Amino acid sequence: MTISKGIALVTGAGQGIGRAISLRLASEGYDVALNDIPARKAILENTAEEIASRARGSRVHCVLADVSSEKQVETMVSDVVNTFGGLDVMVANAGISMMKSFVDTTGEDLDRILSVNVRGTFLCYKYAGMQMIAQGRGGRIIGACSGTGKQGQASLSAYSASKFAIRALTQSAALEFGQHGITVNTYAPGPVKTPMWDDLEAGIGSPPGTLEEQLSKTAAVGYVGEPTDIAALVSFLASKDSHLITGQSISIDGGRFFD
Repeated sequence: MTISKGIALVTGAGQGIGRAISLRLASEGYDVALNDIPARKAILENTAEEIASRARGSRVHCVLADVSSEKQVETMVSDVVNTFGGLDVMVANAGISMMKSFVDTTGEDLDRILSVNVRGTFLCYKYAGMQMIAQGRGGRIIGACSGTGKQGQASLSAYSASKFAIRALTQSAALEFGQHGITVNTYAPGPVKTPMWDDLEAGIGSPPGTLEEQLSKTAAVGYVGEPTDIAALVSFLASKDSHLITGQSISIDGGRFFD
């Protein structure tokens, strides 16, 4: 009988970085709960099917929820606990982006980004933390920051603001949860080739591949990341070996910016 390495919940798991994280954790023996919004049900189920075919022995479960809704996040965590028997790793990966000039960004644009990226992350941290404290066996909470959460960038004002806020939430949660054996960290990617990348490229009207070529020149290693690169970092942060790391936002950008 295969013994589970732990129980993980990944939000925004239908595609991109969330999908890669889910596949990586499942391949390492975690039981994985996959979350996304109802509109992405089909691609979420595709990810679940891929896990089931690849990671034999790991259980997989889909739970649809909007992370900006407190009731839905509370229900989501309860669903995972009822299905798998607990929660050891929360990856609050769900997020949205928008590329607009500062003056073209509306109050509604800002509210929408903050509701998903900041409120959603806060709620995932809160309810995962409550569950882990109640279990009494520690845990790992991991959020999604960004290079733009360390240095603001033009045309990404609302997104940058949301990612700076996630760093603050992470540091505060780390201080409060640490006494319970729970670490709280974030990964801060640079450019990564995901569907969000494609949307940004389309939004600025660049021919396919132009953005990658330009941004590759800004990285010390000379190339941009893949979702699997981020998943590798998350895998370490989810492990027992990362127990002395908490409150950190770890850059993974090929050397675009140095902390």
